[in-house]
Amino acid sequence: MIDFVGAGPGAADLITVRGAELLKNADVIIYAGSLVNPELLKYAKEGCKIYNSAQMTLEEVVSVMLDAEAKGLSTVRLHTGDPAIYGAIREQMDILDEHNIKYDVCPGVSSMFGAAAALRAEFTLPDVSQSVIVTRMAGRTPVPESESIESFAAHNATMVIFLSAGMTEELSKRLINGGYAPDTPAAIVYKATWDDEKVLKTTVKDLHKTAEENGITKTALILVGGFLGDKYDRSKLYDPHFSHGFREGKKD
Repeated sequence: MIDFVGAGPGAADLITVRGAELLKNADVIIYAGSLVNPELLKYAKEGCKIYNSAQMTLEEVVSVMLDAEAKGLSTVRLHTGDPAIYGAIREQMDILDEHNIKYDVCPGVSSMFGAAAALRAEFTLPDVSQSVIVTRMAGRTPVPESESIESFAAHNATMVIFLSAGMTEELSKRLINGGYAPDTPAAIVYKATWDDEKVLKTTVKDLHKTAEENGITKTALILVGGFLGDKYDRSKLYDPHFSHGFREGKKD
């Protein structure tokens, strides 16, 4: 059995209970060493074989999985955050399907939520934004033309931008060209929930300046939108005059 496990945003105790149990019982662990906190490997039992996939190709990763299956061993493929976001798990699962090997996915806490927690922020504020756009700048991995930064910026919704900390100058220009006002609140969160976490509040126009002054070029999320401001409407859910299935609203 292969278990794809989300390691969480960074802090070792932010893995799910299920994920931690899978790590404790695994005979083989293949972890994304470029991003996963090595402290998580302390969950591994004695004798567990551990591989760092940062130094491996897809074919080498799958080879380890197939070898473990042939020996009747359990394998955990440990991905950063939640495996469903920029985790490159589909290509692994498709190969396992070809070999009729069973697998499961254990979700994890994405770094985008670790960043929101670090900012003490709520992505979806009434009358500010009720949508969250998760995207990235095009780099060596392209982005479809229909998903340009400008097209998303036109919505003025909350935006969480992965894998783009080294392109903040271009990103800033494209966000403004797309429709965000230059003074729109923004933030850079470096290594959310890690011991060396940095939280930098700025504006869209000053994204590059802030990143440059703080030496941020990778391992950081960029967050943009009015949700980082101080204006919003109170939630209807807890309004004393609002009725719903569990409570009758009070009359004036």
